Amino acid sequence: MDFREYKLLNLLEFNSTRKRMSVVMKDENEQIFLFCKGADSVIFERLSKAGREYEEATKVHLAKYGDAGLRTLALAYRKLDEAAYADWNDLFIKAKTTIGPDRELKLDEAADSIERELILVGATAVEDKLQSGVPECIDKLALAGLKIWVLTGDKMETAINIGFACSLLRQDMKQIIVSLDNPEVTAAGDLNNKEAFLKVCKESILEQLTRGHQEVSVDAGSDAVYALVIDGKALGYALEDDMKEKFLQLAIRCASVICCRVSPKQKALVTRLVKEGKGRTTLAVGDGANDVGMIQEADIGVGISGVEGMQAVMASDFAIAQFRFLERLLIVHGHWCYKRISTMVCYFFYKNIMFGLTLFYFQAYSNFTGQTLYNDWFMSLFNVFFTSLPVLALGVFEQDVSADICLEFPTIYQQGPKNMFFSWARIERWIANGVSSSIIVFFLTVNIFQHHAFRESGETAGFEVLGATMYTVIIWAVNCQIALATSYFTWIQHVTIWGSISLWYIFLMIYGVINPVISSTAYMVFIETLAPSPIFWLTTLVVGLACNLPYFVLSVFQRQFWPMDHHIIQEIKYLKRDTEDPEMWAKEMKKAVEKAKIGFTARFEATIKQVRSKVHRRQTNKKHSHDSHELQ
Repeated sequence: MDFREYKLLNLLEFNSTRKRMSVVMKDENEQIFLFCKGADSVIFERLSKAGREYEEATKVHLAKYGDAGLRTLALAYRKLDEAAYADWNDLFIKAKTTIGPDRELKLDEAADSIERELILVGATAVEDKLQSGVPECIDKLALAGLKIWVLTGDKMETAINIGFACSLLRQDMKQIIVSLDNPEVTAAGDLNNKEAFLKVCKESILEQLTRGHQEVSVDAGSDAVYALVIDGKALGYALEDDMKEKFLQLAIRCASVICCRVSPKQKALVTRLVKEGKGRTTLAVGDGANDVGMIQEADIGVGISGVEGMQAVMASDFAIAQFRFLERLLIVHGHWCYKRISTMVCYFFYKNIMFGLTLFYFQAYSNFTGQTLYNDWFMSLFNVFFTSLPVLALGVFEQDVSADICLEFPTIYQQGPKNMFFSWARIERWIANGVSSSIIVFFLTVNIFQHHAFRESGETAGFEVLGATMYTVIIWAVNCQIALATSYFTWIQHVTIWGSISLWYIFLMIYGVINPVISSTAYMVFIETLAPSPIFWLTTLVVGLACNLPYFVLSVFQRQFWPMDHHIIQEIKYLKRDTEDPEMWAKEMKKAVEKAKIGFTARFEATIKQVRSKVHRRQTNKKHSHDSHELQ
């Protein structure tokens, strides 16, 4: 076997902007070579005229590899003479030893100056299969109503093939391809006039975007489905200020968007364009260092841990091991978290408004004398002990529907993007609930205690009795309210809700036996005054029920006459309505998914539709042929 020994002189490292890497070597004969590998588009534009002998054949092979879904690289080399290398090496060492923010720029400029006049050697192709479950995950996300864009550094053919593999593209889709690979741009590039070349490129991209808008507009009323495919060079012009709005509008109107050969900066810019241009919540998923900018720019960043390092994970908000886990992260946990946080915030408005307004009413009732209704410790511990644990349990464990149902009815996820549970109307309803409950608690309790003897001796209740009773009613009302708002009960919910109420009575008894200098108005108020009095227990029951009755009645009416999707699904699953009422089951199953245009479900439906259309045309042609034969 013949061995050759090479000496490594310089290493020009890969980065996502250069899209290539090179090494400078010296062989046994003291001949110096530069070997370069990188993206085909980058290598081809750096070839010398004498080095293009295999360019066309290599492009054919690259197209075949791309169609097969393989990741490709082009290889090239260049011979260097001693003098030219020495001059360049001085420039490279000077750039390498530079300290400051310009170091990377000078290194790139030094590398670019020698990576020219290359001779093409050939190309390589590496298989990079999709992870298991990716097509199924994309299909489920599409059925849930999410818009999916692909931003990749792969060449266009590879990106399109991957699009077909994961059902982002299908055969009946009309592809709008925006690229600078056309005769006009090529001819302008041969003129060596940079300004003219840039002008032709910009005009070409504008024309292609305009033509794309026209195609989509013509088929707007039909079932035609469009996919937009744009490469990195074209995207650079499309993201300029005078064209980015046109590009965004076209992309939004297409079912699939694939941006290929894009740099990390372009990934971040596209993400920002969607986020700011449409005001949508964006989620970026990536597994490598090239995706860090995109992940940080998006509202929600998800990093996939894998062989490409941990940079994406470290920059992300959530980390997952495989892409398919995104299905449960969004459709299940995303839906649950939205419902939990929405209910929590609205409940905080409700309980604090209810509690706080009773203090305001009492000040007006006492002619603003400054007399306090509640003991100081009562007010301090309201949000700390007596009403905090139930809402925390709801925020951690609440599930309006189970995980399996979320996946079976993915359209329920749209309650979040449509903001059905945290809109101003819903917040106002919870505020109104708090205001009405405060009115019921204060005025009903005051009227009961004002006109009735509290003790057997005929004495009426004092402020300390009125305050403790009203506080007890509020504790019962707000904790029962969260019980009514909870859909999924575990032993933890029961312990926190009923335990919080019990904790109030325990606190009142222990605090009441402490020295009156400390307990002040609460001294012996429960043991000696409240507990023996039937009117106290009756008031707690009647007023507590009156506070929660409006919410209960409105909830019953809504479920009966204006049910939301999760109400119907709860009845179908938990009351077995799928067997008792198959019509309701069939109707809800039709609503269970968004009308998706991507994913293998949409592809299967499109195939069935095409088959039916062909059968119908054949039957129509046979009928016309038969009718014409009879006429003859």
